[in-house]
Amino acid sequence: MNNAQARVPAPENEPVRSYAPGSEERRAVKNRLQELRNDTVEIPAFINGDAVHTGDTSRVAPPHDHQHTLGHVHQSGSEEVQQAIDAALEAKAEWAAMDFSDRAAIFLRAADLLAGPYRDTINAATMLGQGKSIHQAEIDAACELIDFLRFNVHFAEQIYSNQPNNSDGIWNQLQYRPLEGFVLAVTPFNFTAIQANLPTAPALMGNTVLWKPASRSVYSAYYTYKILEEAGLPPGVINMLPADDGSAVGTPALQSEHFAGLHFTGSKDTFDHLWSTIGQNLDTYRTYPTIVGETGGKDFIAAHPSANVDHLSAAIVRGAYEYQGQKCSAASRLYIPESLWPDVHDQIETQLDDIQVGPPEDFTNFLNAVIDERAFDKIVGYIEDAREDDDAEIVFGGDYDDTTGYFIEPTLIRAFDPKQTTMKEEIFGPVTTVYVYPDEEYASTLALIDETSPYGLTGSIFASDRTAIKLASDVLEQAAGNFYINDKPTGAVVGQQPFGGARKSGTNDKAGSIYNLQRWVSPRAIKENFDPASHYGYAWNQPDATDETAVRTEAGDGKMAS
Repeated sequence: MNNAQARVPAPENEPVRSYAPGSEERRAVKNRLQELRNDTVEIPAFINGDAVHTGDTSRVAPPHDHQHTLGHVHQSGSEEVQQAIDAALEAKAEWAAMDFSDRAAIFLRAADLLAGPYRDTINAATMLGQGKSIHQAEIDAACELIDFLRFNVHFAEQIYSNQPNNSDGIWNQLQYRPLEGFVLAVTPFNFTAIQANLPTAPALMGNTVLWKPASRSVYSAYYTYKILEEAGLPPGVINMLPADDGSAVGTPALQSEHFAGLHFTGSKDTFDHLWSTIGQNLDTYRTYPTIVGETGGKDFIAAHPSANVDHLSAAIVRGAYEYQGQKCSAASRLYIPESLWPDVHDQIETQLDDIQVGPPEDFTNFLNAVIDERAFDKIVGYIEDAREDDDAEIVFGGDYDDTTGYFIEPTLIRAFDPKQTTMKEEIFGPVTTVYVYPDEEYASTLALIDETSPYGLTGSIFASDRTAIKLASDVLEQAAGNFYINDKPTGAVVGQQPFGGARKSGTNDKAGSIYNLQRWVSPRAIKENFDPASHYGYAWNQPDATDETAVRTEAGDGKMAS
């Protein structure tokens, strides 16, 4: 019997590898890229630890080479969903009763596997399946995912150790119960780390999970599941249900009386639909479900006339175009004062002229392909609409080609109307729009930023003038859950900048933080009394010595009540 009160290892952020020319790490990941490209995998559903091949398959292809086949994924339906619910419920009692140190060890081992022998695999799978450069894969699929796993264990320990005060003869405890039922994790294509965090965070807290990975990132999801399996994850704790049609999993899952929580990252429309469906099914459920979601953003960079042009220009290029702008935090609307615009324009144009676009296997390509044909068509539609709009001008880029892969040039649009379409709507591609404002209208421009978008995810201010920074921070208090000063609005680090936004960007439960993990437990207060009362009476309801009863007792007329 192990009755030690274990202390989990103190987490530190995983160092980011540079993959510089001539380095061993560069050679190793390039070899793994070639090995994966030469292989074709069968991606099943995983239910109760078993690989389930439904026979109904779709093809998995790289976005930068859509004629190539990486694998085939077996589609899940209502039958598989019910099997997964049964498996999750069957595994629940034993998993929830497992010592926290044992649950934690599984995810800490997964982190070490990712940091070591499987780092090249998860990076290469993310590069091929989701079109990420080696740097974007490294900071996501390797480092951020490792950080999620290690820091979540640390935060969970803090939650469990948070206990109430006691009084004489009384011992008070808080039990942090997992939710009563299963959690449905619906994950996005653009971050392998988020894709893994959404099912593993509730599981760490003793929940069992149905995991619906995005069809456009199921390739890296497959390798993620296999790593968790090797780390010792018991059968039925996380059940992976691939499906090109999300409703094939979501609809039957949300109809179950045992549905207890939704952990979601994706589009606003999908989140709205899921929340509405949950509301309509409330009478079905045994408990009110926990809903945690992060949707999107129309994230801004605002510059004051005192901003440093070099820093501002670099932040725009990185913040708007890294990973083809397919980040919910990408800088997709810019507010630049007239006095700075000529220099900012020249610097951005110079940097964009230098950028190469192409397959991620060629490390000199800064931009790669967008995720699929649907995304390509949507982004191109915004570009063509801007080309025809009298209130807009394409300042840079605007070309595209889907012959081999879904490639779109980094595109900069200037809007002469601050509420032109591309200033308001989330595009999710390598397109950003600038509105140039008169210098003297800085304060009113901040108000304009606040009211233009329904989202509230990320944003940044560039200024040297501290008064201008303070004004922006105050006016834009609700406009961004992650607010950056003299930095791009992307690249939140686990343990440093808890990530999430409110308004129509989600529930702001801050992935990779203690705030998120608290949503996956249901506290129970336990009071133990070591000296219970033996009679109903209290001191306060006993008679005073001078009342009539006491007088009669002294005269011998009766016996005083006690």
